[in-house]
Amino acid sequence: MKNLSNLSLLSITNWLENILKTNDNISFIIENPDNNKNALGFKSWVNLAELHYCKMLTPEKISKSEIILHFKKLNQKESFHIENIQKREEKYGVQSKFFNIDKNREPTFLLAYKKALESVKIEERKEVLNLGINKADEFEFIRELIGENSFNRISFRGIDHSQTALEYAKKRFSNENVKFYRHDINTISQLNLPKADLIISIGTLQSPTINYKPFLMSLVQEYLAINGALILAFPNSRWIDGELIYGAKAKNYNYSEMSLLFNDVIFAKKYLQQKKFRVTLTGREYIFITATKINN
Repeated sequence: MKNLSNLSLLSITNWLENILKTNDNISFIIENPDNNKNALGFKSWVNLAELHYCKMLTPEKISKSEIILHFKKLNQKESFHIENIQKREEKYGVQSKFFNIDKNREPTFLLAYKKALESVKIEERKEVLNLGINKADEFEFIRELIGENSFNRISFRGIDHSQTALEYAKKRFSNENVKFYRHDINTISQLNLPKADLIISIGTLQSPTINYKPFLMSLVQEYLAINGALILAFPNSRWIDGELIYGAKAKNYNYSEMSLLFNDVIFAKKYLQQKKFRVTLTGREYIFITATKINN
């Protein structure tokens, strides 16, 4: 078993890249970060595992000064991003890998979403519209955040094209103030919905079926109330083998490349500022745009 205690981070990285070509599970010895403040901390090792498409398993202490770390390679084929489902509308349905994802259990997503909801003063909103609601995790978190009584005073509407996901969502919310619509958001006008004072869209607007820029502009102009707010989240990550892996993936690149992500984010930020919104960018694995109207 290799001892990495005295190696530089670059040497460790090179060793990992080489050994992971032929091994799915590796173990190695490091200095115990609890007893040596100059040693690489556990956060660094977790990040290193993620960057090499691995998960870090529970460390083993072998002495006061040394521990054993175990890295397990993720199955990169185990991902909804490459999942082949014949019915397009069920790509995110109950039988899909995506359906098993729970973003509310990811701290970097959860805390950024919480901050966004607090910034728009969610408890004061009256009409909330969520585009790409799936199984309604975003509504579930709002209910937990503000409590049942405040939640029931708000009208919630969610749109998605997956029938099975919406059937699941309806079972979670029997409340009369929560309604779900199976519909293509490209033709949202057919639903004749009231204008919302909060629009939420988590990872939906970047769908290849949506003409992003004109759709975003029409969303603001036609479906948002005068003093409305928006919470938009843009994925800067991929879900692989049950793990949230940082970094947007673009075609023709074998590593994270974020030009398209930042292009979409900056367009939204500039457009909303032109429309007299106060805009903040937060988050990490999901980049959140939170926009609230500036009152003159």
